[in-house]
Amino acid sequence: MTDTKLDNAFDVILVGGGHNGLICATYLAKAGKKVLVLEARDAFGGAAATSEFSDGFSVSSCAQWLMQLSPQIQKDLALEKFGLTLAAKNLSTIALGEDASHIKILGDKLEGDSLSAEDKQQYKKFYKQILKFSKVLATAFSHRPPKLVEANFSDRITLLKLGLGLKLLGQDDMRDLMRIALINMYDIMEENFDNELVKAALSFDSVLGSHMGPRSPNTVFGFLYRRLGDVYGFVGPAVVKGGMGAVGDALAASAKAAGVTLRRNAKVVRILTDCYRATAVELADGESIKANIIVSNVDPKATFKQLVGYPNIETGMARNVHNIRMKGNTAKLHLALKGLPKFTGLAEKDLGNRLLIAPSMDYIERAFNHAKYGEYSSKPALDISIPSVHDDTLAPAGEQVLSAIVQFAPYDLKQGWSDQTKQAFKQLVIDRLEDFAPGIKNLIIDSELLTPKDIEQQYHLTGGHWHQGELSLDQIMMMRPFTGATQYATAIGGLYLCGAGSHPGGGVMGLAGKNAADEIIKRGSKA
Repeated sequence: MTDTKLDNAFDVILVGGGHNGLICATYLAKAGKKVLVLEARDAFGGAAATSEFSDGFSVSSCAQWLMQLSPQIQKDLALEKFGLTLAAKNLSTIALGEDASHIKILGDKLEGDSLSAEDKQQYKKFYKQILKFSKVLATAFSHRPPKLVEANFSDRITLLKLGLGLKLLGQDDMRDLMRIALINMYDIMEENFDNELVKAALSFDSVLGSHMGPRSPNTVFGFLYRRLGDVYGFVGPAVVKGGMGAVGDALAASAKAAGVTLRRNAKVVRILTDCYRATAVELADGESIKANIIVSNVDPKATFKQLVGYPNIETGMARNVHNIRMKGNTAKLHLALKGLPKFTGLAEKDLGNRLLIAPSMDYIERAFNHAKYGEYSSKPALDISIPSVHDDTLAPAGEQVLSAIVQFAPYDLKQGWSDQTKQAFKQLVIDRLEDFAPGIKNLIIDSELLTPKDIEQQYHLTGGHWHQGELSLDQIMMMRPFTGATQYATAIGGLYLCGAGSHPGGGVMGLAGKNAADEIIKRGSKA
């Protein structure tokens, strides 16, 4: 299907100025399109955001680590030129033991007194194999997902590259990939390691942002997906100077330089259609803007249920949209601190690294068990950052900010997320921090907890799901977000998707935006 040219002020309207939307817009503008980006919030970047949650204290309010951004996008959009600066990079992940027997993970290296020589050696071997598998994924993720039933030349080339990548793995590795892809991270860890902290730290990466525990199917894929950062040159996570909102700022500056028109505080409430074709958008203030192509960076459920409206699409498509799994399970805690906390057994020089409270796989699984039944975890798993160690612009002199991703806190909490419930859960999380950092409570000046409900409201993510849909084998590649919208174009003429709900998925990676732009440009050339 090609797009018929209309006489409008803009060729393309991007709904949502998150990182994928800005990336898509910039590539389209560089290809000669007149592009307008409409962002509902007062800042660009979507979940890559910085906010001041207390006077003088700012934090990366949703995503907190940069560890997957495509190097090709960084180069093409000249993000360094437009102000993207890393305050720290290649940080270690430190798994905190309840007995202070902490371990450190960086690239293919493990450090820690409790580690055996066998685990250290096995980890090097495991990391090398996982990196091979993730490189195959990277090949698949750099293009639109191929359809298997149509004789399309570019899809055939993609499939050939995938096949070649698998063949180059060698017989043993290819057999292992086929075997582990369908089982769970718990079993893989049990096969490979003895140390509980190693197993827990790696399995935690497989479930972050999802409605899964280490024993859930698809968690191996989740882990491989996270390791794409290693393929893209991130040996460890990075801290962005100015917080993750600086990513959105740099992307917006690059887009503006390419000729994109940017509008903030411009909430789209409807995508207008005529004869099953998208023709315009309507804003909250009643303004209507026409364009030949509408691209939604909003998640697929919100796009079709709220913006297009189920009455304007076929019943089968509405059912497919409804069935997308996106149960948000992740909360975010922010603390303004009088000074640096002291974690038992951890040197002060290590406080700027990524700190995990997830002592064992069973601990994580028990934390997830609560979420299955609409409860928040009594002992949650935490991914902790103290970014002000590297970036003194985030807090007043001598003071610090701490940010923690909290698993698990279900969107559909049984008793509801009242102010009282939020306060109780926030205190529970702070109590858990106190177990590992005695005295941290006495350092707290102010605090903030964002539940999945808050994340949905503030960042327009249905269900508060960070990835706009689970990263699982039935919701990836040619099945993401659903059949009929898997190559960014949809069954509605002129309407495309470019957000994390599309291939390849979530995380501050940018490839969904770039791939969508490539597809629109390619289709446009046939008009």
